[in-house]
Amino acid sequence: MAQSTAPDAVRQPRLVIIGLDGLEIRYAERLMERGELPALDALRARSACFRLDHGPAQRTGLAWEHFASGLSPAAARRWSAVELDPGTYKAWQEGARFTPFLEHLGARVTVFDAPYVDLRRTTEMRGVVGWGAHDPGTEPYGQPAELARSFQERFGPYPAAEWTYATPAYCAATCESMGRALAAAVDRRLAAALWMLESVPDTDVFFVVTGELHSAVEGLWHGVDPDHPLHAHPSAPAAAKALLEVHRAVDRFVARLAEACSGCDLLAFAMGGMGTNTSDLQSMALLPEVLFRDAFGRPLLQVPSDWTRSPDAVLHLDAQEGWNNARSWFPAPEMRPARFGRGLRRLVRRVLPPKTGSGTPLGPFRSPLNWQPTARYAAWWSQMDAFALPSFYDGRIRVNLRGREREGRVDPNEYPETLERLESLLDECIDPRTGKSAVAHFERPAVDDPFALDSSDADLTVVWSSPATALIHPRYGTIGPLPYRRTGGHTGPHGIAYLAASSIAPGNYGERSSFDIAPTVVDLIGGCNASALSGRSLLRDTDGTA
Repeated sequence: MAQSTAPDAVRQPRLVIIGLDGLEIRYAERLMERGELPALDALRARSACFRLDHGPAQRTGLAWEHFASGLSPAAARRWSAVELDPGTYKAWQEGARFTPFLEHLGARVTVFDAPYVDLRRTTEMRGVVGWGAHDPGTEPYGQPAELARSFQERFGPYPAAEWTYATPAYCAATCESMGRALAAAVDRRLAAALWMLESVPDTDVFFVVTGELHSAVEGLWHGVDPDHPLHAHPSAPAAAKALLEVHRAVDRFVARLAEACSGCDLLAFAMGGMGTNTSDLQSMALLPEVLFRDAFGRPLLQVPSDWTRSPDAVLHLDAQEGWNNARSWFPAPEMRPARFGRGLRRLVRRVLPPKTGSGTPLGPFRSPLNWQPTARYAAWWSQMDAFALPSFYDGRIRVNLRGREREGRVDPNEYPETLERLESLLDECIDPRTGKSAVAHFERPAVDDPFALDSSDADLTVVWSSPATALIHPRYGTIGPLPYRRTGGHTGPHGIAYLAASSIAPGNYGERSSFDIAPTVVDLIGGCNASALSGRSLLRDTDGTA
């Protein structure tokens, strides 16, 4: 256990859970083979190892809610963090909805900075959340109040907040700064985690998440992926070095926690994998423009003329260009139809909900999405047969259905044909860099009745095939190119679980569902009935040997 002024009073937890948010296991294993991650390599050697398959749920962007609630999208009826009110055409990002399953373990649980763990909904759990998590899903909160005050006095605000969602790909110096800041933040997180272990000495389950890899992979992935279109950019070597620096810090994090809790069962996991981002440009900007041109026969997106000379080019921009100036890609507000407001600020206030709160004490945390190019099209949604929703992952299309949306245009009897037409429209979009279709495949909702569609669901999901910077359509011409935003994304095929426990022998146990992690925690603690949770324990269907 870490040093304490009263070491004999500190009792080790029965179970330590380490969330490795953003760990891409294929890259991490290459680093292990090179000797760069000795602690993770040692943990792997003494653990039961499982590849985790998150399936299509990976694209919801709600991996941590899936663990915190123990529920799949179908069980939770929640398909995205983005909500739409069909009565107002307002869209927003929504945080945690559910009481954490850990509240019902029948054990003393302490949590530190785990995303989508809403401590306001608990009475038994203790800890601090919303400090420095990537997509925390909650407002900053801690309980008991004395612990939260002591934490704030000792550690203050998260030290790398400006880098959590940074996009530094066009500047080597910025990549270097991101790596240093996030690595230092991991070390600060470690100090805070060890302090919390001492400050709540009667803990049975200690759950901590480090999210710095999530930020680092999204911002720096082009440095380590030789197939990424920006891998030839001058910033790539700096990005690779920075990403390695953050991984080394996470390895130190794992080493110290494992040492401090050497007698405990230990579960370290990442729900899904990471890789090249194939969604930001297409889902946030190119898809809404395709649908706009299809509806009105004219463009809204105004790409600088010097960008359009080579549609297949990968733009190399100055650090201050690109998405920092995304508003310049669209007409000034006064060029829009007068009925939709006189200015962008007024439009955003009408389209988006307030930044915080939902009117009830335990309502989910809400965030506006006006920064996304998708929101620039919101003024026209009610006039379109179908429109692109804001998205952080794959393209999501909502049909403007009569009887469901306030100003619905599509007759319900024409709903199937509308989906077919949308698929045909988008299948014609070509990635000029590859000469192939920009779409890998489409996904439709699990429900057949469009009127039963949840407010977080889409009528059609578009899974992209490549990191396209432009689309070419036979009728609507070239759309783009645009510069990259995040170079990394949630495209890796597998997450990972390392379980070092007396109840299961070390070894490779193959592939399991990511939803099996929560029931495994219940099994390890012997707590509540896990039948209400999605998935089944990793300890089930094994014979204790690899």
